[in-house]
Amino acid sequence: MACMKLGSKSDAFQRQGQAWFCTTGLPSDIIVEVEEMSFHLHKFPLLSRSGLMERLIAEVTDDGEEGCLIQLPDIPGGVKAFELVAKFCYGVKLELTASNVVYLRCAGEHLQMTEEYGEGNLISQAEVFLNQVVLRNWKDSIKALQTCENLLPHAEELHIVKRCIESLAVKACTDPNLFGWPMEHGAMQSPGGSVLWNGISTGARLRNSSSDWWYEDVSSLSLPLYKRLISAMESRGIKQETIAGSLTFYAKRVLPGLNRRHGVSESSNRIVSIVPTAVQSEEEQKHFLEEIDSLLPMQKGVVSTIFLFGLLRTAMILRASPSCMSNLERRIGMQLDQATLEDLLMPNFSYSMETLYNVECVQRILEHFLGFDQATGGASPCSVDDGQLMGSPSLTPITMVAKLIDGYLAEVAPDVNLKLPKFQSLAAAVPDYARPLDDGLYRAIDIYLKAHPWLADSDREQLCRLMDCQKLSLEACTHAAQNERLPLRVVVQVLFFEQLQLRTSIAGCFMVSENLEGSRPLRSGFPGSNEGGGWATAVKENQVLKVGMDNMRLRVSELEKECSSMRQEIQKLGRERSTWSSVSRKFGFKIKSQMCSAQEGSVSNQNNRNGKVEKLKDRPGKQKNNLSADE
Repeated sequence: MACMKLGSKSDAFQRQGQAWFCTTGLPSDIIVEVEEMSFHLHKFPLLSRSGLMERLIAEVTDDGEEGCLIQLPDIPGGVKAFELVAKFCYGVKLELTASNVVYLRCAGEHLQMTEEYGEGNLISQAEVFLNQVVLRNWKDSIKALQTCENLLPHAEELHIVKRCIESLAVKACTDPNLFGWPMEHGAMQSPGGSVLWNGISTGARLRNSSSDWWYEDVSSLSLPLYKRLISAMESRGIKQETIAGSLTFYAKRVLPGLNRRHGVSESSNRIVSIVPTAVQSEEEQKHFLEEIDSLLPMQKGVVSTIFLFGLLRTAMILRASPSCMSNLERRIGMQLDQATLEDLLMPNFSYSMETLYNVECVQRILEHFLGFDQATGGASPCSVDDGQLMGSPSLTPITMVAKLIDGYLAEVAPDVNLKLPKFQSLAAAVPDYARPLDDGLYRAIDIYLKAHPWLADSDREQLCRLMDCQKLSLEACTHAAQNERLPLRVVVQVLFFEQLQLRTSIAGCFMVSENLEGSRPLRSGFPGSNEGGGWATAVKENQVLKVGMDNMRLRVSELEKECSSMRQEIQKLGRERSTWSSVSRKFGFKIKSQMCSAQEGSVSNQNNRNGKVEKLKDRPGKQKNNLSADE
């Protein structure tokens, strides 16, 4: 820390209890009382430097009082400041530093210690040191601004607070290497570790030149001064990401609950050091959190989602204002696609404690996300091709959110206190086009049915209507077909759509096989062509396709067995044969005969084609072309 030496005389002040004495050999002729301390001094050194002391001493003398007693109850800085002022008046050696210059400047102004009462008086000396040394140094400016907190009325009148804030804002918005002292790692250092500039210690420490180098320093300021500093930085055009990083660091220093999960600052790789602060009441913490919320930029991606969830959880615990809670939920909703499942698992801090997790809050956040996605031109279900959504960059965030919500539903489903309407409402809030597959939703529904075995059949069917059986993968269909917790109607639909998928797959395999057989001979029939390797590859591909079709036939037969067993169970329940006929007509159980006939015809065609292809190896190109035409 830089300093400025004043005075040349040795210290002649001694303290005895609650009194200070000046041992100059002359008896004291004036007593100055400041708070609970008495200063036994001499009139001439005081009145020769201070206009106020000259006037007060004159008033006491005119009254004819024998003892000269003066009281200074309103002097800025109190006892500590007047002790330094008295030493300055006596010419005793003392040092001006960033820690005491504001006290001396305010006390000098109060005591009217101007140049009229002596050249190089306290006001002028303090101003020179403040402007030419303190305000040019980052650390000293921070220290001076901190001392202003106890002298705010006086420091504001003298514009000391404003000057310190402007100085800090300029430095924070500028490359630290251009502050006027070297900041790079190759700079010379004093034995104490501070940077040397032309052989003089600047008090600065070697620091990283990244944009977050000043976060830790300004986090030691009080909230009012910190807010003014942030406002000054914003007026100078500092990036919103930098402001958000500073607010995150500052909040973690004051709200210890934010550090329970994350100990590393998102803006840097440093560990956030928790400085011991005064114990704050819940009301003070709530006020602080609401102020931080008002300072955060309302832009997507500027503030980390993890930090916003931490603020929201803390706001729930502290019972913050509804507007603060709503703002935080809206901020999270704007960037919900950046959240994780762990972020969403917020405990329910309400007095009712109906559910373990706060499902209503997650639903409100989801609604904010959907509204923001729609307002910014998010994907809509208008572009559909054969049941599949066309690829679009804007579809990615909402697809990620849909997957996140399905995972959240699976986590909260085991809660026996979670009512069916809440579960349904959150699951139905996700648009259908946001889910390419309903496997995640099926898993959540299955977990909910397992944890709530007392649900009526009508409620089970109503719950299962949330998922689309056509959007289940083959693995999910296989599991659902054997799931005893699902309603019978849902199982039948799953079996039907699984058979439909297998039939489509088999038809696709036949089409691929026909294309391969129709294209390979045309390429290999030219004289002199070297297509032996291509033909061998085609034969291998046909063999692989045959194996795949055989596997599909086995799966179809298994499905038919499952259908027949289900038919027997339904007959055991006493249902009429007419009812089963209507059900079979409704869900397409006549596919068996159609599929078998189609498969047999396709296999025979495949064998005929393979035989013809074998004969083509020794036939000329013309005959081959005629064969192709016959085909």
